[in-house]
Amino acid sequence: MRLNKFNPANIRIRDQRGGGGSVFPGGGGGKLGCGTIVIVLIGVLVFGADPAQMLGGLQEIQQGSPQSVQTGGSSAEESCAVNQYSTEACANLASLNETWEPKFRAAGIAFEQPFLNFYSQSGQSGCGAAQSAMGPFYCPSDQGIYIDTDFYDEMAQRMGAKGDFARAYVMAHEYGHHIQNLLGTARKVRDLQARNPQASNALQVRMELQADCYAGVWAKLNADRIEAGDIEEGLTAAHAVGDDTLMASAGQRPVEAAFTHGSSAQRMEWLKKGLETGDEDQCDTFADLAR
Repeated sequence: MRLNKFNPANIRIRDQRGGGGSVFPGGGGGKLGCGTIVIVLIGVLVFGADPAQMLGGLQEIQQGSPQSVQTGGSSAEESCAVNQYSTEACANLASLNETWEPKFRAAGIAFEQPFLNFYSQSGQSGCGAAQSAMGPFYCPSDQGIYIDTDFYDEMAQRMGAKGDFARAYVMAHEYGHHIQNLLGTARKVRDLQARNPQASNALQVRMELQADCYAGVWAKLNADRIEAGDIEEGLTAAHAVGDDTLMASAGQRPVEAAFTHGSSAQRMEWLKKGLETGDEDQCDTFADLAR
């Protein structure tokens, strides 16, 4: 995936790598397809499944092969240049801001850029401790996307999800949670959960699938950046983080009632829908709840 040029001063970066906690804020704080969408805000919104299930032994792998703590930058520009993954993440964040902010403006909905938070092995978020074994996640409390870029190596080596577009999909998925947060739908979910707590998992699956669809919409609207093989990389990544695939790889029997992010087939289906339509209105995974 071709990276657009971007100005680090126009994106919001926090860098905890090397034990630091530097904040380099940048940027500024119709119809958007919100429809009947709702969101589950249970602590943090994680890219894959529940941390213990999602990586199914990643902690043991890390303990067996200790990784050095990365050193972060002293400015947004330096943080975005720490390594290839950092540069990609910053470029993708800038593109996501440029894609979604006009949609919010056109719909008359307040928009605020998320923070991209880099950390190495462990860190802190507004939702509590950040651990690399959790994988990338979004914290609604501080509107932060949290990434330990070492995860991308684990994703490629252990989960078979390789390539720059697979990594872009991760960022775009987490940004999808930010979109959901900005739409102010947490109260709707709390109400739904209060009425039917047994539906919590099923509601979160819908939320995750919608974030996958939003990721596809972003990619479709930036089709000039797509290169040969990118779509296949994204779909492979979506398949790799399906609940059934993760449970099976962890030696567990897939149980649909325990799913929190959707099956591999579902995740691929909703990413495809966004990729094919480029229309956020097609991402309403909650439409049938309105009937």
